[in-house]
Amino acid sequence: MNTAVTNYAFLGPVGTFCHQALLQVAPADAQVIPCAGERLAMDMVREGKVERAVVPIENSIEGGVSATLDSLGWDKRLQIVAEMIVPVGFTLAVREGTQLSDITRIGTHSHAWAQCRNWVADHLPGAVHVATTSTAESARMLSEGNAGFQAVLASVAAVTTYGLTPLYEDVADNPGAVTRFVEVANPGHVPNPCGADKTTIQVRLPNDYRSGALLEMLQQFSARGINLSRIESGIRDGTFSVSIWMDTLGKSECSLRCAGCTASVKTCGS
Repeated sequence: MNTAVTNYAFLGPVGTFCHQALLQVAPADAQVIPCAGERLAMDMVREGKVERAVVPIENSIEGGVSATLDSLGWDKRLQIVAEMIVPVGFTLAVREGTQLSDITRIGTHSHAWAQCRNWVADHLPGAVHVATTSTAESARMLSEGNAGFQAVLASVAAVTTYGLTPLYEDVADNPGAVTRFVEVANPGHVPNPCGADKTTIQVRLPNDYRSGALLEMLQQFSARGINLSRIESGIRDGTFSVSIWMDTLGKSECSLRCAGCTASVKTCGS
Protein backbone atom coordinates (compact mmCIF):
# COMPACT_ATOMS: atom_id res chain seq x y z
CA MET A 1 0.00 0.00 0.00
CA ASN A 2 1.37 3.39 -1.03
CA THR A 3 0.19 5.94 1.52
CA ALA A 4 1.56 8.79 -0.63
CA VAL A 5 -1.03 8.17 -3.37
CA THR A 6 -4.23 10.10 -2.72
CA ASN A 7 -6.51 9.26 -5.66
CA TYR A 8 -7.31 6.26 -7.85
CA ALA A 9 -9.55 5.34 -10.76
CA PHE A 10 -10.87 1.80 -11.15
CA LEU A 11 -13.29 -0.33 -13.17
CA GLY A 12 -16.52 0.34 -11.32
CA PRO A 13 -19.00 0.68 -9.90
CA VAL A 14 -18.44 -0.06 -6.22
CA GLY A 15 -18.63 -3.80 -5.59
CA THR A 16 -16.63 -5.04 -8.58
CA PHE A 17 -13.79 -7.48 -8.15
CA CYS A 18 -11.64 -4.59 -9.35
CA HIS A 19 -12.88 -2.58 -6.38
CA GLN A 20 -11.78 -5.43 -4.12
CA ALA A 21 -8.33 -5.32 -5.73
CA LEU A 22 -8.20 -1.55 -5.27
CA LEU A 23 -8.82 -1.92 -1.54
CA GLN A 24 -5.58 -3.96 -1.33
CA VAL A 25 -3.47 -0.97 -2.37
CA ALA A 26 -5.44 2.24 -1.74
CA PRO A 27 -5.08 4.02 1.62
CA ALA A 28 -8.32 4.21 3.59
CA ASP A 29 -8.57 7.97 3.03
CA ALA A 30 -7.82 7.90 -0.71
CA GLN A 31 -10.31 9.33 -3.20
CA VAL A 32 -11.53 6.51 -5.49
CA ILE A 33 -13.34 7.16 -8.78
CA PRO A 34 -15.29 4.35 -10.49
CA CYS A 35 -15.15 4.26 -14.31
CA ALA A 36 -17.31 2.48 -16.87
CA GLY A 37 -14.38 0.81 -18.63
CA GLU A 38 -10.75 -0.17 -18.28
CA ARG A 39 -9.48 2.36 -20.81
CA LEU A 40 -11.48 5.18 -19.20
CA ALA A 41 -9.79 4.46 -15.87
CA MET A 42 -6.36 4.34 -17.50
CA ASP A 43 -6.98 7.55 -19.44
CA MET A 44 -7.70 9.36 -16.19
CA VAL A 45 -4.08 8.65 -15.20
CA ARG A 46 -2.77 9.75 -18.61
CA GLU A 47 -4.72 13.01 -18.34
CA GLY A 48 -3.47 13.73 -14.81
CA LYS A 49 -6.93 13.49 -13.23
CA VAL A 50 -5.77 10.74 -10.84
CA GLU A 51 -2.38 9.37 -9.83
CA ARG A 52 -3.12 5.67 -10.27
CA ALA A 53 -5.65 3.29 -11.80
CA VAL A 54 -6.47 -0.32 -10.96
CA VAL A 55 -7.67 -2.54 -13.83
CA PRO A 56 -7.95 -6.28 -14.56
CA ILE A 57 -5.26 -7.73 -16.80
CA GLU A 58 -5.65 -11.54 -16.73
CA ASN A 59 -8.15 -14.16 -15.64
CA SER A 60 -7.03 -17.69 -14.82
CA ILE A 61 -9.82 -19.14 -16.98
CA GLU A 62 -10.28 -16.66 -19.84
CA GLY A 63 -6.74 -15.31 -20.15
CA GLY A 64 -5.77 -11.71 -20.89
CA VAL A 65 -8.23 -8.82 -20.63
CA SER A 66 -8.16 -7.33 -24.13
CA ALA A 67 -9.27 -3.81 -23.18
CA THR A 68 -6.44 -3.42 -20.67
CA LEU A 69 -3.77 -5.01 -22.86
CA ASP A 70 -4.77 -2.96 -25.92
CA SER A 71 -4.57 0.28 -23.96
CA LEU A 72 -1.22 -0.65 -22.39
CA GLY A 73 0.21 -1.68 -25.72
CA TRP A 74 -1.08 0.95 -28.13
CA ASP A 75 -2.12 4.06 -26.21
CA LYS A 76 0.09 6.61 -24.44
CA ARG A 77 2.48 4.75 -22.21
CA LEU A 78 1.60 3.79 -18.65
CA GLN A 79 3.69 1.78 -16.22
CA ILE A 80 2.60 -1.17 -14.09
CA VAL A 81 3.71 -0.60 -10.49
CA ALA A 82 1.87 -3.33 -8.55
CA GLU A 83 -0.12 -6.54 -8.97
CA MET A 84 -3.06 -7.86 -6.97
CA ILE A 85 -4.73 -11.29 -7.07
CA VAL A 86 -8.45 -11.61 -6.26
CA PRO A 87 -10.33 -14.94 -5.95
CA VAL A 88 -13.35 -14.89 -8.25
CA GLY A 89 -16.68 -16.46 -7.28
CA PHE A 90 -20.17 -15.51 -8.38
CA THR A 91 -23.64 -15.28 -6.89
CA LEU A 92 -26.82 -15.62 -8.95
CA ALA A 93 -29.01 -12.82 -7.60
CA VAL A 94 -32.38 -11.25 -8.38
CA ARG A 95 -34.71 -8.53 -7.22
CA GLU A 96 -36.89 -9.53 -4.30
CA GLY A 97 -39.83 -11.66 -5.45
CA THR A 98 -38.22 -12.99 -8.63
CA GLN A 99 -38.32 -16.79 -8.89
CA LEU A 100 -35.85 -19.07 -10.62
CA SER A 101 -38.53 -19.92 -13.19
CA ASP A 102 -38.81 -16.21 -14.11
CA ILE A 103 -35.20 -15.96 -15.32
CA THR A 104 -34.63 -15.87 -19.09
CA ARG A 105 -31.90 -13.23 -19.29
CA ILE A 106 -28.83 -12.85 -17.05
CA GLY A 107 -26.70 -9.72 -16.90
CA THR A 108 -22.97 -9.90 -16.19
CA HIS A 109 -19.51 -9.19 -17.58
CA SER A 110 -18.38 -11.39 -20.47
CA HIS A 111 -15.54 -12.94 -18.45
CA ALA A 112 -17.94 -13.84 -15.65
CA TRP A 113 -20.34 -15.43 -18.13
CA ALA A 114 -17.52 -17.49 -19.62
CA GLN A 115 -16.76 -18.86 -16.15
CA CYS A 116 -20.39 -19.79 -15.41
CA ARG A 117 -22.01 -20.72 -18.74
CA ASN A 118 -21.97 -24.49 -18.13
CA TRP A 119 -23.55 -23.98 -14.70
CA VAL A 120 -26.22 -21.79 -16.30
CA ALA A 121 -26.88 -24.39 -19.03
CA ASP A 122 -27.41 -27.04 -16.35
CA HIS A 123 -29.59 -24.95 -14.02
CA LEU A 124 -31.27 -22.46 -16.36
CA PRO A 125 -31.34 -23.99 -19.85
CA GLY A 126 -32.42 -21.38 -22.37
CA ALA A 127 -31.29 -18.37 -20.32
CA VAL A 128 -29.21 -15.95 -22.39
CA HIS A 129 -26.40 -13.58 -21.50
CA VAL A 130 -26.75 -9.79 -21.50
CA ALA A 131 -23.30 -8.18 -21.47
CA THR A 132 -22.51 -5.39 -19.01
CA THR A 133 -19.32 -3.42 -18.39
CA SER A 134 -18.74 -5.17 -15.05
CA THR A 135 -20.42 -7.65 -12.72
CA ALA A 136 -21.25 -4.89 -10.23
CA GLU A 137 -22.72 -2.73 -12.98
CA SER A 138 -25.21 -5.50 -13.76
CA ALA A 139 -26.16 -5.60 -10.06
CA ARG A 140 -26.59 -1.83 -9.96
CA MET A 141 -28.75 -1.85 -13.10
CA LEU A 142 -30.98 -4.64 -11.80
CA SER A 143 -31.42 -2.92 -8.45
CA GLU A 144 -32.74 0.17 -10.26
CA GLY A 145 -35.34 -1.90 -12.12
CA ASN A 146 -34.48 -0.93 -15.71
CA ALA A 147 -31.98 -3.63 -16.59
CA GLY A 148 -33.59 -5.71 -19.33
CA PHE A 149 -32.67 -8.91 -17.46
CA GLN A 150 -34.09 -10.73 -14.44
CA ALA A 151 -30.90 -11.94 -12.74
CA VAL A 152 -27.20 -11.20 -12.43
CA LEU A 153 -23.98 -13.07 -11.81
CA ALA A 154 -21.98 -10.84 -9.51
CA SER A 155 -19.78 -10.84 -6.42
CA VAL A 156 -21.21 -11.20 -2.94
CA ALA A 157 -20.06 -7.62 -2.28
CA ALA A 158 -22.04 -6.29 -5.26
CA VAL A 159 -25.15 -8.28 -4.35
CA THR A 160 -25.01 -6.88 -0.81
CA THR A 161 -24.19 -3.32 -1.92
CA TYR A 162 -27.17 -3.12 -4.28
CA GLY A 163 -29.69 -4.94 -2.08
CA LEU A 164 -30.35 -7.95 -4.30
CA THR A 165 -31.58 -11.38 -3.21
CA PRO A 166 -29.12 -14.27 -3.70
CA LEU A 167 -30.53 -17.48 -5.19
CA TYR A 168 -27.29 -19.45 -5.59
CA GLU A 169 -23.84 -18.78 -4.22
CA ASP A 170 -20.43 -20.09 -5.35
CA VAL A 171 -21.56 -20.33 -8.96
CA ALA A 172 -18.65 -21.39 -11.17
CA ASP A 173 -17.62 -23.94 -13.76
CA ASN A 174 -14.06 -23.91 -12.38
CA PRO A 175 -13.92 -23.34 -8.61
CA GLY A 176 -10.74 -21.60 -7.48
CA ALA A 177 -10.50 -19.15 -10.38
CA VAL A 178 -8.66 -15.90 -9.78
CA THR A 179 -8.23 -12.61 -11.62
CA ARG A 180 -5.00 -10.67 -11.72
CA PHE A 181 -5.25 -6.88 -11.42
CA VAL A 182 -2.56 -4.25 -11.93
CA GLU A 183 -1.99 -0.78 -10.56
CA VAL A 184 -0.78 1.59 -13.27
CA ALA A 185 0.85 5.02 -13.12
CA ASN A 186 2.46 7.48 -15.49
CA PRO A 187 6.09 6.57 -16.29
CA GLY A 188 8.74 7.56 -13.82
CA HIS A 189 8.06 5.62 -10.64
CA VAL A 190 9.97 2.32 -10.44
CA PRO A 191 9.02 0.19 -7.41
CA ASN A 192 11.79 -1.39 -5.39
CA PRO A 193 12.32 -5.13 -5.96
CA CYS A 194 10.13 -7.28 -3.72
CA GLY A 195 11.53 -10.73 -4.48
CA ALA A 196 8.51 -11.84 -6.50
CA ASP A 197 8.83 -9.36 -9.37
CA LYS A 198 7.58 -9.74 -12.92
CA THR A 199 8.00 -7.47 -15.92
CA THR A 200 5.21 -7.22 -18.50
CA ILE A 201 6.30 -6.56 -22.07
CA GLN A 202 4.70 -6.37 -25.50
CA VAL A 203 6.62 -7.63 -28.52
CA ARG A 204 5.42 -6.66 -31.99
CA LEU A 205 6.59 -9.14 -34.57
CA PRO A 206 7.52 -7.97 -38.07
CA ASN A 207 4.67 -8.02 -40.58
CA ASP A 208 6.61 -10.00 -43.18
CA TYR A 209 5.39 -13.32 -41.69
CA ARG A 210 8.94 -14.60 -41.94
CA SER A 211 9.33 -18.21 -40.80
CA GLY A 212 11.05 -18.43 -37.43
CA ALA A 213 10.43 -14.83 -36.31
CA LEU A 214 8.82 -15.94 -33.04
CA LEU A 215 11.59 -18.44 -32.33
CA GLU A 216 14.24 -15.82 -33.05
CA MET A 217 12.66 -13.47 -30.56
CA LEU A 218 12.27 -16.12 -27.83
CA GLN A 219 15.90 -17.18 -28.19
CA GLN A 220 16.94 -13.70 -27.04
CA PHE A 221 15.41 -14.39 -23.62
CA SER A 222 16.91 -17.88 -23.41
CA ALA A 223 20.38 -16.55 -24.26
CA ARG A 224 20.12 -14.06 -21.37
CA GLY A 225 18.79 -16.59 -18.85
CA ILE A 226 15.44 -14.77 -18.55
CA ASN A 227 12.49 -16.97 -17.65
CA LEU A 228 8.96 -16.34 -18.92
CA SER A 229 5.87 -16.94 -16.77
CA ARG A 230 3.29 -16.01 -19.43
CA ILE A 231 3.11 -15.72 -23.20
CA GLU A 232 -0.03 -14.77 -25.13
CA SER A 233 -0.73 -13.46 -28.60
CA GLY A 234 -2.95 -10.53 -29.51
CA ILE A 235 -4.23 -8.82 -32.65
CA ARG A 236 -4.55 -5.07 -33.00
CA ASP A 237 -8.02 -3.77 -33.94
CA GLY A 238 -8.73 -6.35 -36.61
CA THR A 239 -5.64 -5.48 -38.66
CA PHE A 240 -3.95 -8.84 -37.96
CA SER A 241 -0.85 -7.01 -36.77
CA VAL A 242 0.44 -9.60 -34.30
CA SER A 243 1.79 -8.71 -30.89
CA ILE A 244 2.98 -11.05 -28.16
CA TRP A 245 2.40 -10.33 -24.47
CA MET A 246 4.87 -11.81 -22.02
CA ASP A 247 5.68 -11.68 -18.32
CA THR A 248 9.32 -12.20 -17.43
CA LEU A 249 10.41 -13.16 -13.95
CA GLY A 250 12.25 -10.39 -12.14
CA LYS A 251 12.82 -6.77 -13.08
CA SER A 252 14.20 -7.69 -16.46
CA GLU A 253 15.17 -4.42 -18.10
CA CYS A 254 17.75 -6.38 -20.07
CA SER A 255 14.89 -8.35 -21.62
CA LEU A 256 13.87 -5.22 -23.48
CA ARG A 257 16.96 -5.21 -25.65
CA CYS A 258 16.46 -8.08 -28.06
CA ALA A 259 19.78 -7.63 -29.84
CA GLY A 260 19.76 -9.18 -33.25
CA CYS A 261 15.96 -9.45 -33.24
CA THR A 262 13.81 -7.38 -35.60
CA ALA A 263 10.82 -7.34 -33.22
CA SER A 264 9.70 -4.09 -31.59
CA VAL A 265 9.62 -4.35 -27.78
CA LYS A 266 7.69 -2.20 -25.28
CA THR A 267 7.97 -2.49 -21.52
CA CYS A 268 4.80 -1.96 -19.50
CA GLY A 269 6.35 -2.00 -16.05
CA SER A 270 6.70 -4.43 -13.20
